[in-house]
Amino acid sequence: MSITLYEISEEYRRAAETLSDLDLPEEVIADTLESLAFPLEQKAINVAAFIRNIEATADSIKQAEEGLAKRRKAMERRADSLKAYLQFNMQQTGINKIESPLFSLSIRDNPPAVIIEDANLIPADYMREPVIPPPAPDKHLIKKALTDGFVVPGAHLERGRRLEIK
Repeated sequence: MSITLYEISEEYRRAAETLSDLDLPEEVIADTLESLAFPLEQKAINVAAFIRNIEATADSIKQAEEGLAKRRKAMERRADSLKAYLQFNMQQTGINKIESPLFSLSIRDNPPAVIIEDANLIPADYMREPVIPPPAPDKHLIKKALTDGFVVPGAHLERGRRLEIK
């Protein structure tokens, strides 16, 4: 059974607390903590390698998704093209219906569609009102103001931390 990074870090933290309470020379404390840091560093390196592996797998999946999306769109365009080809030829020959054991083909009228010739001539009663988005804080503007030394009520700057694996 392998020990987890969490367990190693807890052991390191407890040892640091215990050693600081004892009346030991600094070099003894440093040597002890250094010996405990090695497994922590090794486990951290292994976790980072696992993260890289997961990221590479996610990237491969993303590339596959993009490839499949391109292929799907090409197939949809091809199907639309063939439908238009079939419809054109059926209309040219005056054939409006073809029956087969697998399916039936028929030329049908679409429901009426509204064509707007000039939107400026349409009365206001027939116009939709656009939904106005609610006001939202402009974080870039707020950040610039705070960085420049201004006080912005309800906002402050905070620097987080992240793990960087290079």
